[in-house]
Order: sequence, then structure tokens, then C-alpha cells
Amino acid sequence: MTSEAAVSTPAVISSTPAKRDYYWLRSFVAGGVAGCCAKSTIAPLDRVKILLQAHNPHYKHLGVWSTIKAVPKKEGFLGLYKGNGAMMVRIFPYGAIQFMAFDKYKKLLRKQMGISGHIHRLMAGSMAGMTAVIFTYPLDVIRARLAFQVTGDHRYTGIANAFHTIYLKEGGVMGFYRGLTPTLIGMAPYAGFSFFTYGTLKTLGLKHFPERLGRPSSDNPDVLVLKTHVNLLCGGVAGAIAQTISYPLDVARRRMQLGAVLPDSEKCTSLSKTLKYVYNEYGVKKGLYRGLSLNYIRCVPSQAVAFTTYEFMKQTLHLN
Repeated sequence: MTSEAAVSTPAVISSTPAKRDYYWLRSFVAGGVAGCCAKSTIAPLDRVKILLQAHNPHYKHLGVWSTIKAVPKKEGFLGLYKGNGAMMVRIFPYGAIQFMAFDKYKKLLRKQMGISGHIHRLMAGSMAGMTAVIFTYPLDVIRARLAFQVTGDHRYTGIANAFHTIYLKEGGVMGFYRGLTPTLIGMAPYAGFSFFTYGTLKTLGLKHFPERLGRPSSDNPDVLVLKTHVNLLCGGVAGAIAQTISYPLDVARRRMQLGAVLPDSEKCTSLSKTLKYVYNEYGVKKGLYRGLSLNYIRCVPSQAVAFTTYEFMKQTLHLN
């Protein structure tokens, strides 16, 4: 029995041409479903994070838990899910592209460039994250704008209206890519360390404790995969480490994305200016790392569910 963690790319799927022909599609679906499941579990926390990061005037005086309680009182229970429709439209292709690109980049680095070992996970993860961001960034901007709105103080009526308004009033297509630079810079360490940490923990676990931590894959008994609870733990640890490293860049990204919605938007026109402004105005704890406690609570289950669901989908769709 071989360890799945030791195999950087899936083996030949099947002798059936149809399955081999549609491998990319099944891989795309597996990543998309994993992304949607992960984000759906933490949608309310994601809304609160955006409100706190950008210092929404309706909630800027509150902390994480106070905001979680205040949003339903002010906007109803569904207020916790505001912007989630745009999130699902974005996250399916994002998750699909990220996981599929990770496998492709990992194979490229190993076979074409001779880069192997743990470092190729870090590099492949970084490149996969940035690739997914570039393809889905406009939807992320729309989702952030909708999530930032508060009932009774709406600038946009929905996804289509947000697209139309931003295009007309914020420079056309470039309006949808405001904050792309800090997003890419932040995504490189986040995705890189996320895949790196998860892959490393998975490899070490299956190598040193195969019977305790592993089990045969449901679609290929010759491949050893992590047990579900171990998968969740490894994914959660990976998410916590990755978020800690990249969080200040995420704060800068959100403020730049929100653009004209913020009263101090003219001070957040570039990555360096935004980071400097947030640091000078609010400091480290209340500025660059504002909402980090919430981010730990949301990123741990999110990454845990993402990696675990992807592993489950790989078995369901016969990708091992």
C-alpha cells in the first residue's frame, strides 16, 4: 500500500478513455465543491470580519462577539449571510482553479524544473493561489462591497447592480481590480504555507503513523489517505499558520477593495500607503491585526473543511 501523500500527482486513473478524458473536469468539480463547503460553514464570521477590518461606522465601536450579536438585531439573521450569494458564485471557480492548479504546478515543478521535496508544495501552493485570485478577483470585490453594506444604508441593490455601478463610476474594468496587488502579495504566503503545512503534516503522519492516522482510500485500496478527523486537524493547523503570516496584507486588501465606500479611501490608494495609514491611525493590534481572533475562528474550520472535502471528493470522483 502506498501513501497518497508521497505521490505528488495522481496515478493513471483508469484504462477507460472516458474517465481519463474527463479527469480535469472531475478535478475542477472536486475543488469547487470543497471551496463552497468550506466557505458556507464560516459565512457569518466572514461578514463580521469584513465589517471589522474596514471599520464600518455602524459597528466600529464593537468587538468580534459584540458584532456577531449586533448584526442579527440590526439586520435580521440573514444579515450574517449578506454577500454570501456573490461569495458562492466566486468560490466555486476559485476553489476549483486553486486545487487543480496546485496539482498542475506541483507536477511542473517536479518534472520540468527538478524541484521536489517540501519546497515544491510551498511554491506550487503560492502559484495556485495567485492564479485563482487573478481569475476570480472581480467577484471578490463585489462580495466585499455587498458584505460591507448595512440595512438601511445600501449603495448597491445586488450583484448585477454592484457590477454596473462599479464599472460606470470607478474606472471601468480597472475598478474591479482595485487592491489586486496586496491580494496577490498576501495570497502567495497564505496559499503557499497552507498547502505546504497541510502536505507536510499529511506526509509525516502517513509515513510515521500509517496505521494510527491512515486508512485505505475508498476508490483505491492501494492508496493510503488520512482518517477524516486527522484531515480536519491538519487542515485547521495549516489555516491558522497561513493566516497569521498573511493577515496584515488581508486587511490592506479589504480596505483597497472597498474603495469609494470608505470615507478615508484617498489614503488607501496603494499597498504601502494603506499599510502605513492603518498602522499610524490604528496601530498593530487594533489596525493591522484587527479581527485576527475572529479570523482564527473562521480560518481553522474553513481550511479544515476545504482540505477534508477535497480529499473526500477525490475519492468519490476517483481521482486517487
